[in-house]
Amino acid sequence: QAQVKESGGGLVQAGGSLRLSCSASGPTSESYAMGWLRQGPGKEREFLVVINWSGANTYYADSVKGRFTISRDNAKNTVYLQMDRLKPEDTAVYYCAADRAWTFSSNSYAYWGQGTQVTVSS
Repeated sequence: QAQVKESGGGLVQAGGSLRLSCSASGPTSESYAMGWLRQGPGKEREFLVVINWSGANTYYADSVKGRFTISRDNAKNTVYLQMDRLKPEDTAVYYCAADRAWTFSSNSYAYWGQGTQVTVSS
């Protein structure tokens, strides 16, 4: 069983950048696919991006492609989400999640963090 915890959220102006971190722990957590998802106010949870266990493969949702970058450092059991050119519509609670499977679904991840708030002001 994996445990995940996000950090790095906050308030940023439109056009700015933030980097979120997600620490993973537990047996074989370094072998899990790790994803980032978000839920904005009054919106359904949205899949953003996933990275496989080695970091060699990634998949981005169209809404963040070209602006967000995922990476992982298995030596530190940490996954990062670099968010650039942020927009007010990126305001949401951002979640890190882990699963043994390679998944793009917002409902399929087995392990979730508690979320970190990102607010983008106009």
